[in-house]
Amino acid sequence: MLELIVAAAVSYVLGSVPNGLILGRAVWGIDLRQHGSKNIGATNAWRTIGKAGGISIFVLDMLKGAVSAYLGIHLGGSELAGIICGLLAIAGHSWSIFLGFKGGKGVATGLGVILMLMPWVTLIVFVVWFVIVRLTGYVSLASMVGAVLVPVLALLFSLHTEFLVLGLIAAVFIVYRHKANISRLLNGTESKIKSAK
Repeated sequence: MLELIVAAAVSYVLGSVPNGLILGRAVWGIDLRQHGSKNIGATNAWRTIGKAGGISIFVLDMLKGAVSAYLGIHLGGSELAGIICGLLAIAGHSWSIFLGFKGGKGVATGLGVILMLMPWVTLIVFVVWFVIVRLTGYVSLASMVGAVLVPVLALLFSLHTEFLVLGLIAAVFIVYRHKANISRLLNGTESKIKSAK
């Protein structure tokens, strides 16, 4: 039990690390909170500082979720512990203790969690996400479709109930965090992805 408590605490703190803010300032001298959508995630980084920044921040945020789920599995001793720690990493990313309990939308961190727990589901979700982004340019749309696809695939693949629950919680959370994007998609004002000049 003590190991799980430690893993859970570490996962939340790890999830809280604002990679976008740190990397943006340290490497490009830019505070992402002052540019574009003012979000510290990979999409705003891609638009603001370019492809290298977007990819770097995406990978680092994804690693937060993957490492947290790994800690849960190996310290907590079960897949359920991995799910709990993964959800705490997503919560930390979205309500960071280092940013006054503000943060990103949890997409990349959530992808890291399912990568560790459901690798085949992750592969399919990433392919679908990539195709939607390439066809439409809307990262927000791709992210929401990908999130909703996780519990659907967990059900189709007959995975354990806890994986279905994880998928449902993550999907509802990510769609909710994109509520402003949904409004912009509906009225045609949502920004498309493009590299910074």
